[in-house]
Amino acid sequence: MNKPLTRLSPPAEPREFGFFLDGRAVPAGERSLIERRSPAHDVPVTRIPHCTQDDLDAAVAAARRAFDDRRWSGLSGAARAGVLLKAGALIRERAEEIAYFETLENGKPIAQARGEVAGCADMFEYASGLARSLHGDSFNNLGDGMFGIVTREPVGVVGLITPWNFPFLILCERVPYILASGCTIVAKPSEVTSASTLLLAGILTEAGLPDGCMNVVTGPGSSIGQGMIEHMDIDMLSFTGSTGVGRRCVEAAARSNFKKLGLELGGKNPQIVFADADLEDAADGVAFGIAFNTGQCCVSGSRLIVERSVADRFAAMVQAKLERVRIGDPLDESTQVGAITTEAQNATILGYLRKGQEEGARLLCGGTIPDLGAGRFIGPAIFTDVTRDMSIVRDEIFGPVLTILPFDTLDEAVEIANDTIYGLAASVWSQDIDKALTVTRRVRAGRFWVNTTLAGGPELPLGGFKQSGWGREAGMYGVEEYTQVKSVHVEIGKRRHWGA
Repeated sequence: MNKPLTRLSPPAEPREFGFFLDGRAVPAGERSLIERRSPAHDVPVTRIPHCTQDDLDAAVAAARRAFDDRRWSGLSGAARAGVLLKAGALIRERAEEIAYFETLENGKPIAQARGEVAGCADMFEYASGLARSLHGDSFNNLGDGMFGIVTREPVGVVGLITPWNFPFLILCERVPYILASGCTIVAKPSEVTSASTLLLAGILTEAGLPDGCMNVVTGPGSSIGQGMIEHMDIDMLSFTGSTGVGRRCVEAAARSNFKKLGLELGGKNPQIVFADADLEDAADGVAFGIAFNTGQCCVSGSRLIVERSVADRFAAMVQAKLERVRIGDPLDESTQVGAITTEAQNATILGYLRKGQEEGARLLCGGTIPDLGAGRFIGPAIFTDVTRDMSIVRDEIFGPVLTILPFDTLDEAVEIANDTIYGLAASVWSQDIDKALTVTRRVRAGRFWVNTTLAGGPELPLGGFKQSGWGREAGMYGVEEYTQVKSVHVEIGKRRHWGA
């Protein structure tokens, strides 16, 4: 299953997975099973165990043993790098299998899933070098009687909670960097998209990762996820999801063991388009930015802030782009926009489409429900005549819904862009580099794109400002995030006695 197939179809029977504990897959046994139906085909595709609190405790205990006996953290950076490199190669070998299950469970187009898996292999390969280059510092300026050393040490057992919109990509923006730091992991994927996380756990074991260093427990966030947040023996929690749940993570961490938190939360991201931009390029970028992954993307460009002199013409250009987007079976390689992943999210998007019109916005295009015989699909929508107090402008819809707000001056564009509780990502489109750089400096967002959007690789960090989260993932910053800094003072020579 390693070569792309010319025609893919859902499986005749769902594949059953176990959870992953201490280096091996554990069958469901008497545990109940969670069956996942494809959001595009409405047929069962996977079954996973509904893990218990005892299963979570066992996974944390396995990760704790593996950390404390230094089977991983005690290795050299070169040894850890070898495992990460091998894992990257195995991901490439099994890319088609991973992409297939990503598409089945999530509903994203297979071509997109394949691209994401390739990028995930890049993450492991890049992180392997960081495992070798992670270092501390020294201070030789403390006088002849003292030498100072600053070390970076792995934080310990990391709980990792990942969402359903990019199950493998978000996982791989974290796992190789966590492992490069020397930490061990207990991961909990979304219960609707668990397959690729379980596949990765097996790949890591095959690559030589010691038992107990990567464990996966499956089940709902309300039980397993909450149990991880509150667990006294998890040293750090990395959570990706809504700002509301992120706030609960902060509250629970304060009630338990004050565990360190890494949070990537919501976004309501601006795409700022100036009249001097290459408007053809910008229209394509804006359309891509809202339709990619059916808008189920934390960094999707859902607020178009466009210079008034070209606003009507530019809106028509984006509309033309979106009306040509191919919506359909995500297992078809020509599909650009796939299915809405969950029934709840589908209802949320449709609710905002109604609410926007009720609040007085004009639906320029889209919002339609194509009849494809099965599954949940929504055509990308554009709203004009919006005001900044409307819910469709202020709330993270997490769907293919674009709002258009005109501006007259650069200062006004920046003010509109910053008028949000979020600060995850932003884009600016202009051929004037001074103007573009001014905007990047003044708009508060953790990720910024100039004359592009949703671009990047493993080298640059990810994360948000304001209520979009804490900390950074990926790049060297992403390795350092999972370390603690220790100051070591070494006295040289005979101590000058304090007592008599």
